[in-house]
Amino acid sequence: MDGNGRWAEKNNLTKIQGHNQGMYAMKEIIKRSDVLGVKYLTVYAFSTENWKRSTEEVGGIFKLAVKFIAQELKELHENNVKVNILGDYRSRVPEDAVLSMDKAVETTKNNTGLQFNIALNYGSRAEIVRGVKKIAESVKNGDINVDDIDEDMLSMNLYTGAENGNIPDPELVIRTSGEERLSNFLLWQVAYSEFFFTDTLWPDFTPDEYEEILNSFGKRNRRFGGR
Repeated sequence: MDGNGRWAEKNNLTKIQGHNQGMYAMKEIIKRSDVLGVKYLTVYAFSTENWKRSTEEVGGIFKLAVKFIAQELKELHENNVKVNILGDYRSRVPEDAVLSMDKAVETTKNNTGLQFNIALNYGSRAEIVRGVKKIAESVKNGDINVDDIDEDMLSMNLYTGAENGNIPDPELVIRTSGEERLSNFLLWQVAYSEFFFTDTLWPDFTPDEYEEILNSFGKRNRRFGGR
């Protein structure tokens, strides 16, 4: 969800106001995803690299996250949306944000509709290292043999694995704002994902543009390494 800061600058607003508008855009995309029958929606909310930003901006982002959960959790729950958190969000994220995320996960844990995954303090390389360490610990403890290690085992030990219900690899990755890179997002999981890049800044990304992209994706021929 890229472009909040540039949107704010373009509109002579603060970065926090840009992030606030981005939260509104996210809400609308969640609603349209639910209407369209999307089963999994994963948003890159805060990366492990975002800590390099100013203390004011980082603090503001987490305050907005708390505000979003407080305002939207009831509606999410009523609409059968299940919330999951991907990332090491307990290590550095402010306590009030952690508590908000925990509340969202606990409240919606039995829901069976759209699964809304929030990548928070997430970095894919760190995720893979964490998964490798978990497997190495199992080998050290004698629970598994080295020869047992395969792609499925590594997948199971990622944030998208067993601890969050084995989330399928994404079929489509959308990046807004004209940037054309992955930025350390789901590197293992997107091996055969389709990609769509749009110049639209995230706060201006509408449900209609989102639906157009999904329709375009539906016409693509996915060969998964075949002919």
